[in-house]
Amino acid sequence: MRILLTGATGYVGRTLLPLLEARGHAVRCLARNPAKLAGRTGPETEILGGDATDPDVLARACAGVDAAYWLVHSMDSGVDFERADRLAAERFAAAARKAGVRRVVYLGGLGADDDSLSDHLRSRHEVGTILRAAGGDVVEFRASIVIGPGSFSFDLVRTLVERLPVMVCPRWVATPTQPIAVADVTAYLLAALDLPPGAGRVYEIGGPDVVSYGAIMREYARQRGLRRLMIPVPVLTPRLSGLWLALVAPGYAKVGRKLIDGLRNPTVVTDRRVLADLPVRPRDLAAAIGEAMRTEDAEFAGKRWADLADKAETHQRYGGEVEGTRLVDHRRVVVRTSAERAFAAIERIGGSNGWYAFDWLWRLRGWMDRAIGGPGMGRGRADPQRLTAGETLDCWRVEACEPPRRLRLAAEMRLPGRGWLEFEVVPRGDDVTIHQTAVFDARGLGGLAYWYAIWPLHEVVFRRMLAGIARRASTAGA
Repeated sequence: MRILLTGATGYVGRTLLPLLEARGHAVRCLARNPAKLAGRTGPETEILGGDATDPDVLARACAGVDAAYWLVHSMDSGVDFERADRLAAERFAAAARKAGVRRVVYLGGLGADDDSLSDHLRSRHEVGTILRAAGGDVVEFRASIVIGPGSFSFDLVRTLVERLPVMVCPRWVATPTQPIAVADVTAYLLAALDLPPGAGRVYEIGGPDVVSYGAIMREYARQRGLRRLMIPVPVLTPRLSGLWLALVAPGYAKVGRKLIDGLRNPTVVTDRRVLADLPVRPRDLAAAIGEAMRTEDAEFAGKRWADLADKAETHQRYGGEVEGTRLVDHRRVVVRTSAERAFAAIERIGGSNGWYAFDWLWRLRGWMDRAIGGPGMGRGRADPQRLTAGETLDCWRVEACEPPRRLRLAAEMRLPGRGWLEFEVVPRGDDVTIHQTAVFDARGLGGLAYWYAIWPLHEVVFRRMLAGIARRASTAGA
């Protein structure tokens, strides 16, 4: 089956894409910025660049397609998102009908169809109505908050929990909702392809738990080991909540204000026909949040920080970069040597060999760690030249050792969060680039305070350490 996937660079779209490819479908992705899909698609997947409101682009996108996913949203574009989404939906519906697309699958939002709907939810419903009015076989799913790393709503919730030990909670925190795991959303989207032909259908989807946004925050805090005090205050309007959001989570303020306006509306499943028509059985809230955390851990474990470095300058702002919940201190140096010699210099780090710079500071850090119940720096290393995944290295554990490319160390010292130190060697002709990346998953406000407090030491210690590795790698005896 040939599938058109719009919104392929969005959260749900990029999660759905590999699942479609794994099922053997011929996928065509429509993306305004095709560069965002570089390296993310299979070799057979077609990438079409263009604007989803351009009739000519939509005509090319729909040509020869059996089914299409409409996952386009304009809420974060800085324009009149209701008008933009309406125009795009009308033009897409016309192009799909003219091209003979047999089925359109659309993901909208839960909420009762009445005058109380927020602008955001009203727009989501309007798009579904436009698609069905064009005729043909349309399957619309309506979902509430999607639980998964990268979901804007979920990331907003956990950012508030991570940063605020005491939360003054407006009324919308008590609004009932029915969250659903992203894996269950994509399972529904995939299952829609197997439905028998029919007229326009609307399915409400959600997990088994009907909870408040406050309950989602508390469950996230429980799984992160955080204690949070939530104080309900009835006077915070959506506008004031937006201003509050701009203060505590400025990165989410632009879209967050529009979402908060919609949080006054209960988003609960009232029609359960989907359970009879499709075989998907969504997981509960605790399982969804746990899976989101494990998925993010797996993604970070496989992440090549060298790829991120290619997009940025070596010099960083204070505190480094922010990637999801992680704080990243990345440095790199180019050395005229081989990958094998560079990795040999990296692999001999720690133990009696030392840490290439400020060994006295590392020993001091070890004594401090021992004083609060940590392992300190006294464990050393088993072999002075070689490392093996799983063994200890001073206050670290070797999580991955892949000569001559990658060494990843997981911190076992006492920290208000989780830390990693990773080295990557990337050949560049006669040279190699050595990438050194410290990653910290801060737990709560204390973790953030710790990271920013020790940043000046990172600037000195990690910079000198990388320089020492480079010197060792460039010598004949490395």
